[in-house]
Amino acid sequence: MTRLLITNALTVNEGRSRVQDVLIRDGRIHALGADLSGRSADRHIEADGRALLPGMMDDQVHFRQPGMIHKGDIASESRSAMAGGITSFMEMPNTAPPTTTLENLEEKHRIASQNAFANFSFYLGGANDNIETIKRLDPRQACGIKVFMGASTGNLLVDDPVALEQIFTHAPVIVATHCEDTPTIEANTRRFQAIYGDVVPVELHPSIRSEAACYASSRLAVELARRCHTRLHVLHLSTAKELTLFSDLPLEEKRITAEVCVHHLFFSDADYPAKGNLIKCNPAIKTKQDRAALLTALSRGVIDVVGTDHAPHTLAEKEQPYLKAPSGLPLAQHALVCLLEHVHDGALTIEALVERTAHAPARLFDVRERGFLREGYWADLVLVDLNRPTRVDDQPVFYRCGWSPFSGKTFRSTVVATIVSGHLAYMEGAVDPVPAGMRLEFDR
Repeated sequence: MTRLLITNALTVNEGRSRVQDVLIRDGRIHALGADLSGRSADRHIEADGRALLPGMMDDQVHFRQPGMIHKGDIASESRSAMAGGITSFMEMPNTAPPTTTLENLEEKHRIASQNAFANFSFYLGGANDNIETIKRLDPRQACGIKVFMGASTGNLLVDDPVALEQIFTHAPVIVATHCEDTPTIEANTRRFQAIYGDVVPVELHPSIRSEAACYASSRLAVELARRCHTRLHVLHLSTAKELTLFSDLPLEEKRITAEVCVHHLFFSDADYPAKGNLIKCNPAIKTKQDRAALLTALSRGVIDVVGTDHAPHTLAEKEQPYLKAPSGLPLAQHALVCLLEHVHDGALTIEALVERTAHAPARLFDVRERGFLREGYWADLVLVDLNRPTRVDDQPVFYRCGWSPFSGKTFRSTVVATIVSGHLAYMEGAVDPVPAGMRLEFDR
């Protein structure tokens, strides 16, 4: 580990922004102060007033390894995330094979320990038949248990009410849910197929995976969590109606929390004609009114965390007809600069952005010594120039799939540098080839 000194940075941390120097030693923040310029260091970065934030902690990604590495793998997708200012990620279980056993869970950690460019943890997947495995899970072994309460692949759809209640009752860690009601989706699909046959327009995606489908499933999850005293985290809210299920209490007082994803804060159903299947995702991107309500809820603390749901597919897969094209978007590389657009627009303060992307995920998942700019904590940092534009099409796309739904967009901010566990992993477009990600540890 080298000593890295960052001077004259606008540090944003725990609700306060101020100009400070940061000295990093042995991977951790050794000192924060007004004038550390005289301290010994192996490398010096002059921030010149640019913003220095705790790195984004992404609580929901799909990196496709094992089983689907033609779309991406832990190395390629974590590299793209890190280049975008994401210093830690929590990856989902819908791989091949699915992560529904403790052996498969540890195999993912083994792969990541050799290849991850950002810090990592993995969800154990809930299934109709793995309650005994869930009971045996060490709370420090996984970030959470993922439950698909809507259509998924393989055995990951938990549609047995008894199994669902067992998971909610016995989960030793937070339960994170994908909430969409499968019978509603299937009925909507049949209705539109009766009209359009196999050429259903993609513009109908939010009518198929509808507000009613989202609300019914989210309400069920919340009711079940209250009955079973579950620590519940509902992922990727997409409708204004679902917000009525959640409160604006301080995070420490909540047992039921919610996440919103960057694409639901950026796109709307008005973008389907231009973007088509490139923005097909589950749950669907909804209306401008839903988008505005989600952003307001994020600002107020009704929504606690922002994630990406990064889910790459090849262009050939996306170019299939709507009903055959897979759902999911590659998002991690531009997630932070996309979120900073809301800061530029005055809809979100930069302090609130840091709270929802770093502090809250660290507290919500009990992550040890990360997510804050504090002396003694691991140095997971991102240096951002709020006044230098990023034109997406001028950048190399690090995703294996090679495309971005943000193509054609110019964001008003740029990620200048990313530091992962004290390692300068990315600087001015250059990625250090040595993966520096570490396994996340939890205070549980």
